[in-house]
Amino acid sequence: MTTKPKAKKFRIRRSEAPDAPIERTQPQTVAKPDSQPRPPAARGGAAQAIAEQVTPHSQPGPAPRPSAPQSPGAAPMAGQVSSAAQVSSETDIDAIRQEGLTGRQLRMARRVAQKHGLAPTSDFDAVRLLRVKGIDPFQRTNMLELVKPQEGDVAPQNGDGKVQLPQTVQLEKKQLPSTEMANPAERRANEIMKIQKELAARRRKKQMLLLSRLAAFVLLPTLLAGYYFYAVATPMFSTKSEFLILKNDGGGATPGFLAGSPFATAQDAIAVQSYLQSKDAMLRLDADVGFKSHFSATDIDPIQRLEENPSNEEAYKLYKRHVEIGFDPTEGVIKMEIMAADPQVATEFSEALIGYAEERVDNLSLRKRSNAVRDAEQGLIDAEQSRRDAQEKLVRLQQDTNAVDPDAQIAALRSQINTYELQLQEKKLQLQALLDNTRPNRAKVDGARGDIRRLEALLVELNSKMVSATTGENSLAEKAAQIKLAQADLATRDLMLQTSLQTLEQARRDASSQARYLTTSVKPVASEDPSYPRKFENTALAFLIFGGIYLMISLTASILREQVSS
Repeated sequence: MTTKPKAKKFRIRRSEAPDAPIERTQPQTVAKPDSQPRPPAARGGAAQAIAEQVTPHSQPGPAPRPSAPQSPGAAPMAGQVSSAAQVSSETDIDAIRQEGLTGRQLRMARRVAQKHGLAPTSDFDAVRLLRVKGIDPFQRTNMLELVKPQEGDVAPQNGDGKVQLPQTVQLEKKQLPSTEMANPAERRANEIMKIQKELAARRRKKQMLLLSRLAAFVLLPTLLAGYYFYAVATPMFSTKSEFLILKNDGGGATPGFLAGSPFATAQDAIAVQSYLQSKDAMLRLDADVGFKSHFSATDIDPIQRLEENPSNEEAYKLYKRHVEIGFDPTEGVIKMEIMAADPQVATEFSEALIGYAEERVDNLSLRKRSNAVRDAEQGLIDAEQSRRDAQEKLVRLQQDTNAVDPDAQIAALRSQINTYELQLQEKKLQLQALLDNTRPNRAKVDGARGDIRRLEALLVELNSKMVSATTGENSLAEKAAQIKLAQADLATRDLMLQTSLQTLEQARRDASSQARYLTTSVKPVASEDPSYPRKFENTALAFLIFGGIYLMISLTASILREQVSS
């Protein structure tokens, strides 16, 4: 914290007479300097301007003070008048006071003035006296040289008695600058600069090592991969096709509400997809179209080319890379993409595989259809045998009862009994009419009574037959019930035989037709431009792969190094 100066100024004025008493003016308090700091450039500029104004060369000579005009009759004014030097010093002090110097600067100026043997009356007077001597009190060298002089030390002066300023010294050639720096701040700055240079050099070295490793392990393999994709790789033509499997019948293990959805044929589609991706399909494709011979040609690059007489395993690995088959369960569509060096060959491969898929779909339901026909034929044979047994049982019952229709016989007996009962009632009425006469005819009465007797005897016989036919194990009623059961059994067997015949006809109709259909929704078409390799995408993917591998190895090595060092 800087304490602001509170010095008092005493102005001593000298009279014109040498023996005149010296008047001491009242003490005046020096104005406090402005506490607001000013920029060094501004302070230096103001100091430079004031120094130029107060240099000895630019000081004007003593000039008479302007006096107010006096009237002719007025008496001359009497009093003490300040000299031109005093007025000039006061003006210079006022100008210095307007500069706004801080208290620290003013104290420093007083110390510099004391060092040079000056006797200033105030801090501002010290600044003025130093500037008159041509010394800048705020120069860095003057501040550093502020040391307390020893007794007897006198500042060097020239012949005129002025303080001699430091002069430049001409160094001889043999003299060399000292390597040791007297200023600790400069030494510290040089050491910091040296450390910064070493850090920068070390950082540049690490960056160069990192760039060299990246170039060796990432950029160089990426360039090789890009060269292969752009200049060496054989262009492959892609042929795409789509097909789906439709169900013909609504039976089977699939529930009825899934009959029309893609899930009804999902198992068949997955089976077809697995077959097309199997080694069996590859061998059949090689036998029919020549898969191995096509990819063994010399115009294919060495990476994608098969060797002469390759094994089935090598050909199957290449087959899985060039034949892509996918199944979409939501739509029930099987998507297939075939890649080959020739677009026509790719189309032939696609058509052949679609034909294999269609045959596989037909074979999936062939066993089911064969079993259905065989089961229907066996059911028909069983129905015919059952009907024959039922019919034989009915015939035996009819033969045992000596009646084709026991119900008809019972009905006939009941009809005869009813007829004879009516005749008996009529005869009884005739006899009663004859007996009502006073002198009835004996012959007619005897004839009527004989008819009544005969009719009653016939009715008794018919009633006995009727009773014997409806009661007992061998009665007509029992035999009629057995015959009815046999007839009902025969009717059932007839219905079963008819159903078996219909089932057999339906099974034979289904066997002659397909239960699953393979429909090609997108037919394979030969492409004009190659689809593979995708040069830019594959090169970028190779860069990412190599970069990831390098990053993983670097992290692993750094972790291991840290663990070992700890």
